[in-house]
Amino acid sequence: MYDLPYHKEHQPEVIKELVAKYPFAFLTGCDAENKPVATQVPLFLEEIAGKMVLSGHIMKGTDHHKAFLHNPNVLAVFTSPHIYVSGTWYSNPHTPSTWNYMSVHFKGTIRFLDKEALEEMLRKTSLHFENYNPHSTTVFDNLSPDLIKRVMPAIVAFEIDVQKMDNIFKLSQDRDHESYQNIQEKLKQQGEAGEFIATEMQKRTDSLF
Repeated sequence: MYDLPYHKEHQPEVIKELVAKYPFAFLTGCDAENKPVATQVPLFLEEIAGKMVLSGHIMKGTDHHKAFLHNPNVLAVFTSPHIYVSGTWYSNPHTPSTWNYMSVHFKGTIRFLDKEALEEMLRKTSLHFENYNPHSTTVFDNLSPDLIKRVMPAIVAFEIDVQKMDNIFKLSQDRDHESYQNIQEKLKQQGEAGEFIATEMQKRTDSLF
């Protein structure tokens, strides 16, 4: 990880907010031949008995499922929209360009759960992403028994016991005030991702200068 102290977020609620807002994480590990594997999957972050736990479900028999069975050590990466920052926007324009983004990394061990836990995970996931509309046809409890019978054997729920969490909120915090303000103005002209990063920078202005 790009690991510098001025690019760290120290407020737990801000970190949790990013994870909740952008739950479609990269989940990575290594297989029996020590080759990397990865998938993208929505994950939920919860605190259980004082410990952070990530949960979700994946398809059985995939390369990542087999790898996680062999080696339970995994890395889950959540990331925000991101944007190129031109060095020409700094007070000293003869400066290398960079990239602004926010990312949270969780390292931990994965364990697979039973059928009852899978049903609960599917119920939780479908309700959450259907905005808790109990009448949605895709909510787990509204699916046909035949469909559930076909789908359930092909997937498995899991939990990740988080052993370490780290983050980088790289938002030009190391720049002077003139550069910081100018970067925001330029980013507002770069579309949705630029506007998002500019807003995050604006939130931190008073604490930086």
